[in-house]
Amino acid sequence: MTIKIKYNAPVVLSFSLIALLVLILSSVTDAGLTSLLFCVYRAPLTDPLFYVRLFTHVLGHGSWAHYFSNIMYILLLGPMLEEKYGSRPLLFGILLTAFVTAVAHLLLNGSAALLGASGVVFMMILLASFASFRHGTIPLTFLLIAGIYIGNEIITGIFTTDNISQLSHIIGGACGAFLGVFLNRGKKR
Repeated sequence: MTIKIKYNAPVVLSFSLIALLVLILSSVTDAGLTSLLFCVYRAPLTDPLFYVRLFTHVLGHGSWAHYFSNIMYILLLGPMLEEKYGSRPLLFGILLTAFVTAVAHLLLNGSAALLGASGVVFMMILLASFASFRHGTIPLTFLLIAGIYIGNEIITGIFTTDNISQLSHIIGGACGAFLGVFLNRGKKR
């Protein structure tokens, strides 16, 4: 019997490996690469890298702990989502979440830099709650997850001062809810 290792979730695995490579290269360049390409912050609209960073900031992480805390959830939830919805829709969800969290951050808190995949994590958490979606119903798991995760982020955002972007978590969760409805529209079980 031959056992093969399968690259079973290409979007999730590629995302995780690219983010790992970015973190390693950032360590070598004293975070210079991260500042240049993998975090979003206010910059002149004439800077072509500004537009790249709107999408690539989700690949940058400030530390190994930051990377592992995000990638653990992505590797846990992502393969299931990629199998259920497909690689292209999941990639679209990641790109949508990156763009929307970047724009919201720039509009509401552009004085600080934003990096990391936590918005993507929250998108996946909320999207996963739609796994048992049936047409004409709202999954109770969605309501509970939205209440617990997003409610916690709102409370934490109001009462805590830290360097964690609760706004990205909330926006990522909203993207996941949108994708859950959009990807499951018209499906009956």
